Amino acid sequence: MSTGAWSPVSLAVVSAGVGHPHPTRLLADWVAEAVCRSLAAGGARAEVEVLELHRPTADLARHTAQGRASLDLREAIAAVVGADGLVVATPVLTASPNEVFDSFLAALGGRVLSGMPVLLALNSGTGRQSPDVAQVIRGCLTDVHADPVPTVVVACPADWRATAHGDAARLRACIDQAAAELAAAMRSHRQ
Repeated sequence: MSTGAWSPVSLAVVSAGVGHPHPTRLLADWVAEAVCRSLAAGGARAEVEVLELHRPTADLARHTAQGRASLDLREAIAAVVGADGLVVATPVLTASPNEVFDSFLAALGGRVLSGMPVLLALNSGTGRQSPDVAQVIRGCLTDVHADPVPTVVVACPADWRATAHGDAARLRACIDQAAAELAAAMRSHRQ
């Protein structure tokens, strides 16, 4: 099937940043834009749905405590599960994603993301994270049977300072590489 004959592809973007505005959401937006450009270069148009996990935190807490998902949480899960590809952007302060992201993965459960191409973007509150941090979070995604692309985007305080001065070359190059990988994985997954 040629990519030009595709119906629009769907890209879900999950931003686990808390508060507003948050650099994690900015990172998620940059990554989503790059994925859309990569898909367009291959002849596909993407429909993007952004889910900010700080909004359903009470629903996630209720789900964790009682095992019941609200309508809003069920709709968020359906948007992720029904997508052709997924961008996950989460802040990282230690060797794991934030609690909101962990709760959302738990709400997804089992094999619902089986084979789903995923791009992982980490907003580090400290210097560059070690590869172990990326591996821990990639492990969280593979536990729900998602298929993370090889390149993990990591934005650290130095990247945000460089961006403020109009020099985001390192971060942009990493985003473009990961976006190209996700676009290719989405095309393969859809065929």
